[in-house]
Parts: sequence; structure tokens; C-alpha cells
Amino acid sequence: MRHFDFAPLYRSTVGFDQMAALLDSVAGGQADASTFPPYNIERLSENSYRISMAVAGFGPEDLKLESKESLLTVRGDKADDAGTREFLHRGIAGRSFERRFQLADYVEVTGADIKDGMLYIDLKREVPEKMKPRTIAIGGTSKSVETMIEHKQAA
Repeated sequence: MRHFDFAPLYRSTVGFDQMAALLDSVAGGQADASTFPPYNIERLSENSYRISMAVAGFGPEDLKLESKESLLTVRGDKADDAGTREFLHRGIAGRSFERRFQLADYVEVTGADIKDGMLYIDLKREVPEKMKPRTIAIGGTSKSVETMIEHKQAA
């Protein structure tokens, strides 16, 4: 396992302390993770995404989606029916699973649907207005600064 030094990153950024921990967990924690069920992550537009998961054999009652802070968890709990049925070949996996997705800031789940054995989870990034870039005029003084100067001169 490789360990990366994030010291150069800290010299030129502010507020990205959690990124190093996230990168370490992704690099080290996913090596032994199960590949079931297979999934795709698509970008539909600049701020819209979709996770598509192959969940053949699972119905809406067998699946549970939970979004907490910046973590999306998808669980599938399927009752084992191997005792009641005799399989000559079993190629469709019906085992329970748990898959987690780390969501970026301001990304929220907007909906989920299951169709033809595929679970579709729609996500959207909605950045608050106060977090969006804005233009700041150079050379203008704000009214509060002028008021503070007048109060100091009067005193």
C-alpha cells in the first residue's frame, strides 16, 4: 500500500483537510471491496448525475437507500430461497449487498427508480447562491467603511 504526502496540497489550499483522508480511504479501503452489484456513474449535465445499478431479482421492497451527510448507502436484502428451490445452475446473484458512495459538497439525491432490473439514482449539485462566484468592484468603498471613518473623525 502506498502512502501519499499531501503537504504540498496544504501549502496552496485552504479548507481541504478532509480530502487527504478521503483519498486515503478510497485508495486503501476499496481494494478488497466486493464488485457486486455492478454499477455505472454517469454525468447527465454539468450539475446532474446518475448512478445505475444492476439489481436483477431485487424489488423495491428489497432495496433501501439512505443519504446521510455526504454518504449515500444502497442496501439490498434478499431472503435466501435456496432451500425452497432446486437450481441446476445459479448465475443470477441474489445475495444481500451494501454499496456506499461518497458524495461531493452540495450533491443531493433527487430521486430513485427501478426498471427492468436496474436501479437508477438521480443526483444533482445545487450550490447555494452565497457560495457561487461573484464579481467584486475594485476602487469602490462600502458604505459601512465611510460611516466608520465619519464616526472616528467626529470623536
